[in-house]
Amino acid sequence: MGFFVTTLIFIMVGIIASLMVRICCNRGPSANLLHLTLVITATACCWIMWAIVYLAQMNPLIVPILNEVE
Repeated sequence: MGFFVTTLIFIMVGIIASLMVRICCNRGPSANLLHLTLVITATACCWIMWAIVYLAQMNPLIVPILNEVE
């Protein structure tokens, strides 16, 4: 449940950021395309980083070794 909710939050943030760039930085078609590309790429990269960290915690590769103290 947490994975899908946070994915939806990232999608909403990407849409809002794209709209804000379109409204605030309107400097021509090529500049708008560059700004939208940067916003979409940054949102996707942040989501991928979050997803990797989140999923890595479900099945860790290194298992903690407990020391037996006698």
